[in-house]
Amino acid sequence: MPPVAAHFNGSVNLPDAETVFRELATRVPLGVSRLPDGETGDRARWIGYQLTRLLATPGLERVDPDPAGAEAYGGDRPTLRLAAGVDPDGVEWPDLGYASAYLDSYATFARLRAEEIVPPGVRMQAQYPTATAISGFFHPRDRHLLVPRYERALLADLDRLVAAVPLADLAVQWDVAVEIGMLERAPDTFDMVVTALGRHLDHPPPELPVGVHLCYGDAGHRHFMQPTSLATQVQLTNALTQRPGRPPAWVSFTVPQDRADEDYFAPLTGLHSSTGTEIYFALVPYHPDDQPPGHTAAQVRLIDRLLPATAGPWGVCTECGMGRAERADVPRLLDLHRQILDSFRFAPS
Repeated sequence: MPPVAAHFNGSVNLPDAETVFRELATRVPLGVSRLPDGETGDRARWIGYQLTRLLATPGLERVDPDPAGAEAYGGDRPTLRLAAGVDPDGVEWPDLGYASAYLDSYATFARLRAEEIVPPGVRMQAQYPTATAISGFFHPRDRHLLVPRYERALLADLDRLVAAVPLADLAVQWDVAVEIGMLERAPDTFDMVVTALGRHLDHPPPELPVGVHLCYGDAGHRHFMQPTSLATQVQLTNALTQRPGRPPAWVSFTVPQDRADEDYFAPLTGLHSSTGTEIYFALVPYHPDDQPPGHTAAQVRLIDRLLPATAGPWGVCTECGMGRAERADVPRLLDLHRQILDSFRFAPS
């Protein structure tokens, strides 16, 4: 079965949430279940959005980077540790900002739906980093004390959003990038990663769809490492869908735009997700002019052949968000989602 749906991984380099909602709904009118607000403004810095708040948190003190530790995780930026005499349970975490931003966006989303710009049945998608993604901001001395407490503050922020928005209008995505780096570089962290992600998946109410974006980074449209295949992503997806607790409602897979070979896609034969988990592949390229003719069709044929029938229908997305794309390129990227779906929707059988 060819791709039938499109998914947006979050950030979109457009001026504001209203522009994002309008452009996404207009340019990709079919096959979309959720619309992000684009993570515009300060949130475009992804986890950098949190560092500013953490640096101003009473009870935490800044530790400037040590040039000798530049190779260490977080060694090239300031970290935070407990100030002398501060009880970790006494840290008053600031407003993390996500719920406030999404509540503003939801007011716009609801208005655009009333104006019939946003189709009925489409949810607003809120993106959150995991607590593990933020862990590098904490000094190694106190990381084991601060990450669990930050996680509670992060989930409390999500609770505030969930309490204020009708559940039928909302979906949540956890952005899983730091964890992918851990698994690629230190496979022995696998159980720890799955356990932590499980807490994030299980926390929201069961009727709220919660998905995950598996990401290899996108600084300058470059991965922190090039995946050699889908093996790590398939292994993690299998663990998340088969563990006790709620499976992800969707998973988006990273596919480097130059890969259309069987070696990359072969691990799909071992995917054990059920039809209850939507699967999306990053077949929408940031640089389409760099691809040879027929490249996307070759990727689709491989997925069609290797994806188990139990996985159900699947869709397309970009490798990460579109927040780092040039603003002038965003309309073309959005149109590519529609064009890829249309090229197979109307292809002769």
